[in-house]
Amino acid sequence: MKQERRRFSKEEYLDRQLKVRKSMDASNVDVLIVYDPANMFWLTGYDGWSFYVHQCVVISTDGGLFWYGRGIDSKGAELTTDLDLNNILSYPDEYVMSPERHPMDFLANILKEKGLNKKRIGLEKDNYYFSARAAESLYSSLPDAVFSDQTGLVNWQRAVKSETEITYMKRAGKVIEGVYERVMEVAEPGMRKNDLVAEIMHAGAHGHQGHYGDYTSFVPLIGAGEEAAACHMTWNDEPLKNNEGMFLELGGAYARYHCPCSRTLYLGKPPQQYLDIEKVINECIENAIEMFKPGNTCAQISDNFTATLKKHGYEKNNRCGYPIGCSYPPDWGERTMSLRGTDQTVLEENMTFHFMPAIWFDDWGFEMTESIRVAQSGGECLSSVPRQLLVK
Repeated sequence: MKQERRRFSKEEYLDRQLKVRKSMDASNVDVLIVYDPANMFWLTGYDGWSFYVHQCVVISTDGGLFWYGRGIDSKGAELTTDLDLNNILSYPDEYVMSPERHPMDFLANILKEKGLNKKRIGLEKDNYYFSARAAESLYSSLPDAVFSDQTGLVNWQRAVKSETEITYMKRAGKVIEGVYERVMEVAEPGMRKNDLVAEIMHAGAHGHQGHYGDYTSFVPLIGAGEEAAACHMTWNDEPLKNNEGMFLELGGAYARYHCPCSRTLYLGKPPQQYLDIEKVINECIENAIEMFKPGNTCAQISDNFTATLKKHGYEKNNRCGYPIGCSYPPDWGERTMSLRGTDQTVLEENMTFHFMPAIWFDDWGFEMTESIRVAQSGGECLSSVPRQLLVK
């Protein structure tokens, strides 16, 4: 591994691999094919924009682990992992996006050579990157294997963060602070949305207070006016308008670790409805911070949020947050727990969440969110962006 690319010690990677192997044993799995690039990164350090082609880390309970991907990406594995060269395996380029052959055909032959073709093999089936054709290739090429869906097995091992991971998320928090400082410097009526996004992206990559900015797994989401009622709108070239509110769902990233943070910006004098909901959402956040303690459950966080909204005459039925950490596009969630009334997962210290008490109406919306670490004395916010309606 190139030292400038090292994010964690060898010992931390080995501890993570041990945790996964123990979970594999408990799940009756001998071999796990890890497709999620965030899980690949967490297990080995592998980092590259190569997840648009088939790649994986294969880990087995007998102590084996190897990276497998496109040939031209093997150098990246050499530079970003501690793996020996004989554990960096690749497929020829003729397998890339080919209708005649599939990279999993080639992987199946490697598994046969390693004597793993008759094992109990786990797959991350419900994953953005693992395709139906990949599964079909493995099923047909390895008829003696016993396959099972192990989506989330690695993700759950990532839930409680190490001290280094928390440090990286706080650095991402510094990056997002710098982003919002820039937003407040440049946003004005008449500015095109795409020009505002250009400033956001520049500030996000430039970083803040000595910490560089990595690319985020979400693009900046911006909804202005009626579009603020649609929670996943991206930008166009429309100019910002005076006396109009807009939500900004943004995030900072450092070494693949994220700190999402949403705020609502109003250009002009905000109407009373914005001031009213600002107070309610702030109350929701303050209550949640008190409850982000070990021993409480995801459901309790959600129920408190719902009750606070109801007390003030508002209603929201979808979840109000999710766990965060390291991630790759297209999202920055860990895809395990959810802050909703049916999730009885018990919180542990150093779990990290994006608490998202955003609310959308028929023709406007309001977002003000925090990234929070579970701590003994109550939640710790990972950034210090002013928690208020931003007015300019």
